[in-house]
Amino acid sequence: MFNFKRRAVAAAGALALAATTLAVGAWSFGPGHGNGHGREVDLQLLAINDFHGNIEAASSLTWPGHTEPVGGAEYLATHLEQAREGERYSTTVAAGDLIGASPFMSAVFDDEPTIESLNAMGVEVSSVGNHEFDAGYEELNRIIEGDDDFEGADFPYLGANVVDENTGRPVLDPYWIKNFGGGVKVGFIGMTLEGTGDIVSKSGIEGLVFKDETETANKYARELKRKGVNAIVVLLHEGGVPVAEDTGHDCESADGTSTGMSGPIVDIAETMTPLVDVIVSGHTHQEYVCSVDDPNGNPRLVTSASNYGRVFTEIDATYDKRTKDIVRSTVVGSNTVVTRDVDADEDQTEILEEYGPLAAEAGNRVVGYIAEDIKRGATRAEEFPLGSLIADAQLWNTAGADTGGAEIAFMNPGGVRADLLYSQGTPGEATYGEVFTVQPFANYVVTLDLTGAQILEALQQQLPSEGRSTTLVLQVSEGFTYTWDKTKTGTDQIVADSLTLNGEAIVADQVYRVTVNSFLADGGDSFAAFAEGENRLFGELDVDAFEDYIAEYGTQAAPLEAPELGRITVVS
Repeated sequence: MFNFKRRAVAAAGALALAATTLAVGAWSFGPGHGNGHGREVDLQLLAINDFHGNIEAASSLTWPGHTEPVGGAEYLATHLEQAREGERYSTTVAAGDLIGASPFMSAVFDDEPTIESLNAMGVEVSSVGNHEFDAGYEELNRIIEGDDDFEGADFPYLGANVVDENTGRPVLDPYWIKNFGGGVKVGFIGMTLEGTGDIVSKSGIEGLVFKDETETANKYARELKRKGVNAIVVLLHEGGVPVAEDTGHDCESADGTSTGMSGPIVDIAETMTPLVDVIVSGHTHQEYVCSVDDPNGNPRLVTSASNYGRVFTEIDATYDKRTKDIVRSTVVGSNTVVTRDVDADEDQTEILEEYGPLAAEAGNRVVGYIAEDIKRGATRAEEFPLGSLIADAQLWNTAGADTGGAEIAFMNPGGVRADLLYSQGTPGEATYGEVFTVQPFANYVVTLDLTGAQILEALQQQLPSEGRSTTLVLQVSEGFTYTWDKTKTGTDQIVADSLTLNGEAIVADQVYRVTVNSFLADGGDSFAAFAEGENRLFGELDVDAFEDYIAEYGTQAAPLEAPELGRITVVS
């Protein structure tokens, strides 16, 4: 098995790995190798992914082995600037989800602060991710192009596999060519995951199709080559997960141990054309620097820089001006933790100082009171108190005859983005900013008709299937119960005759009024049964429904407590 690290040691002597830096790569010192002279020059790519609007240096941004918080735009910008020092041929790139599912300071201003931050940080190109479509394609275009009050992104957002269903043509730029000067050119192909259409609200992406990642990359790599661009990097918002066993992919993990790789990125990387020299990935919020063989059996670097701006990737390589290509054997990858022991970047500080007071004014409004921490689960494959509370809020909000007549409510676990904590700010106070951070997607509550059989089908769709490889447990409102028997196989795990509503058995052919958010109502997360629901009534924003519920039932005299678990009976 090819080992990037061993090759580097053999070529360069001793390679020291700092405690906060993970390096996997190979040095090559051919004739004329240098930063900008002769036939070969040094090329540097700096990469981030899954930033999700985390511009503030929040105390919640931590990293294993570090006693102090990490990340924050002020410090990420400084680290990037320091990494660029002395590098003539350098560019900063990203692999999607830079916005969306963002903390309050960014989200309350439609992520405009994050785009301003990334502009000032020197990001030159990014692929789109699924969260770039949270507010729909039209809003993404506004983010890119700007409007009368907002300048938009200074960098191109690439979406090679996001096409118009009628014309088959990309609705975003498929690639971008960086001309460094001196005859050095690198092409960047940007894509989101093919499954984006299943995990964003369909109303915002009507008329769009998300194509296969490998086929798309192969197509545009050939097009770049025809244009004389041989050095090609793919920015892909799809990723993998490091695993302990040896899978033959020679990765480095955060603790410095060699691990393997699993997940969608493996198949994609193994089948993507050898014309592509490097793959910068994302989506899974993992941190890795891996070698995955291309179809010709040659090692190719695949990277991901965790999430929230806590890590950045540095990729160094030799560019051969004669072949106009990256010398694959020279590629070096390393991930560096964004510590806060550097000076804060002044431009980033100015952005935070502009938006901070405005966000505080909006976010510090107290909406109600809680008696204790109300948290998410350790995974999305379990019942958890905060999910139950949100489902209860949506049921309460839509139970009236004029608001939907709802009898049951379901909440998708991935839509719950933060815990509601007792001691966050003034103990016991739940502010609008905190509530917004729990549900930042601006979905609407939707009440619709489902039969008992369709409800059972939706519960069965929680389990892994062709459309989704993971288990996602729907959070259910009070009064609805069922049994999940893990000793059984397939959809039989959801015990059909265990479904009850207020103690009465759910009847297969009876119609029930069910409330979900608009993401689920569109069949998001592969819950296709909800998309079949009829007689739809759209209500208010889900975050507003949650705010109203907390205000009603979380008084200072009687603050809200975390709902007890047990609506789902699990048999192991």
